[in-house]
Amino acid sequence: MSVTVCLAPAHTLGYPNGGGHLWEYLNWALALRAVGCRVIWLEGIDPESDTSTARRRRWRGGDVRSCLATLQARLAAYGLTNALALYSMDGAPLPADVTDGCLDLEAAAEADLLLTLWHSLPAQVVGRFRRTALVDTDPGLLQVWMTTGDIRPARYDTYFTVGETVGTPHARFPDCGLRWHYTPTAVFLPAWPMTAADAAAPSTTVTHWWGGTFEFEGATFSNDKGAAFLEYAQLPARTTANLELAVCLGDRQQELRARLEPLGWAVREAWDVSATPEMYQGYIRRSKGEFSCVKPYCPQFVNSWISNRTVSYLASGKPAVIQHTGPSRFLPDAEGLFRFRSIDDATRAFTAVEGDYDRHCRAARALAAEYFDGCRVVSRVLETALA
Repeated sequence: MSVTVCLAPAHTLGYPNGGGHLWEYLNWALALRAVGCRVIWLEGIDPESDTSTARRRRWRGGDVRSCLATLQARLAAYGLTNALALYSMDGAPLPADVTDGCLDLEAAAEADLLLTLWHSLPAQVVGRFRRTALVDTDPGLLQVWMTTGDIRPARYDTYFTVGETVGTPHARFPDCGLRWHYTPTAVFLPAWPMTAADAAAPSTTVTHWWGGTFEFEGATFSNDKGAAFLEYAQLPARTTANLELAVCLGDRQQELRARLEPLGWAVREAWDVSATPEMYQGYIRRSKGEFSCVKPYCPQFVNSWISNRTVSYLASGKPAVIQHTGPSRFLPDAEGLFRFRSIDDATRAFTAVEGDYDRHCRAARALAAEYFDGCRVVSRVLETALA
């Protein structure tokens, strides 16, 4: 008997330029469909609760309809035609011309499982489903927010996390009294074939940099990925590898370029290279590999996390040089994937990659296939969540 899964992502409807953001959830959706599930893609609309005047005006002015059309077209391109379901986050009725062509919450709630990848799905929505599971994609941060009361997630039947240490003695953050089941992040391998890159291609990443700080147990922690990257600003001078950052630059574009380009970095506006799912895929495929830092709280909390973006690089046969976030039961530190703790580590990693590039490309793909294969990942998640 087939299983229907209602997948609840985080804000893909209101982020039409986020090709990489969309892929975080497309990987799960396509893997679920490949193992025989019917997939419903659940999105919320609540313009009244947004504190941004500009954003309220955009939704009320009708751009929500444009965003809906864009999302429907992008889902249809991957075989998810008529999969979009909408709900009202504040409970008010949605206009008929907005919901036209979409499922409603009542239809979505007939699913066998609600699989949520967004920690703030309203409790009144979660409560409509017969079986529910949450996948924590912000390990450490979510548990801190839950402890401080900044976030009060709905209750779920099963809790998953992509952080290997969550709920273990290695983690430097609480488990909130919940049983967390570790799951690797999912990558749908057929969408990310191993592809060759030009010899002069740069190692790249696609990222948001800007973030603030937060307090926990008397200490201050940083959620600012830019601060982490700037600690490695001198890296281009220490390696023959070409390095490029695709960053959502905003109004700090001139500042960032003036600081990094003289040091040897190429700097791109992320939306110029990854505004659609196809652009994001193409950018990764043309890259020689990935170089990326993480938000500073990740190694501080020892959350043993790896991003869906990095796994997409690995699946494409692109060696990744990424910042170490904690112990792993299976992630290597120097074979297709290099996890660095210092600029010296990162320098040595690029020397190793450049010295035997083809081998590390094969190792990257093999790592993705063995541990992050979306079909295996979702099959294990379904087995646990529906037990």
